[in-house]
Amino acid sequence: QVQLVESGGGLVQAGGSLRLSCAASGSIFRIDDMGWYRQAPGKQRELVASITSGGDTTYADSVKGRFTISRDNAKNTVYLQMNSLKPEDTDVYYCNADIVLLGRQSGFDYWGQGTQVTVSS
Repeated sequence: QVQLVESGGGLVQAGGSLRLSCAASGSIFRIDDMGWYRQAPGKQRELVASITSGGDTTYADSVKGRFTISRDNAKNTVYLQMNSLKPEDTDVYYCNADIVLLGRQSGFDYWGQGTQVTVSS
């Protein structure tokens, strides 16, 4: 019923930039919080950044000042602008959204398929 499709990952040199996008589609009534998480093999998935429907943002300490999360509510899309990338930012990045479906009153968590970000030193 709902799909989150991510794009924008890839290989970049340290100090470079990438912009991730995640578009939600389907029987959507409303999207509340949206966010980006990342996960390395054998490690727990961790929050990178989140944004409320009103535009309030939260960042992991490790990315503050380098990453910027934003969203376009008309397009049901969330973005992650990543600047000054470091090799330790290498991970699979996952989009997350709290979505209320048409005809429902409460939301569910949905996840994208993940996009690989690799930063070479």
